[in-house]
Amino acid sequence: MNDVMTLWSLYLIRTADNSLYTGITTDVARRFIQHQSGKGAKALRGKGELTLAFSAPVGERSLALRMEYRIKQLTKRQKERLVAGDGIFEALLEGLVTAAD
Repeated sequence: MNDVMTLWSLYLIRTADNSLYTGITTDVARRFIQHQSGKGAKALRGKGELTLAFSAPVGERSLALRMEYRIKQLTKRQKERLVAGDGIFEALLEGLVTAAD
């Protein structure tokens, strides 16, 4: 493995029943294809058509994991606001980065 930091991203996938699944990966496009083909998370299997609702780069894996946990704690309404781009993602990320300093 090289010394270059791997960039992790966070993503939300919308299922046919309008629920939102949150995950992290180093390659959003590849991971989304895995989910669509049934080779991703068991939670998404058999959920009908999937759409990528949101994705954004986070940074290193540990930060991505903490961000994923935070987003999974949000209410559906808060997640919808995040998807709409109202600044929740940036605020959560800033809060985690600041807390780590």
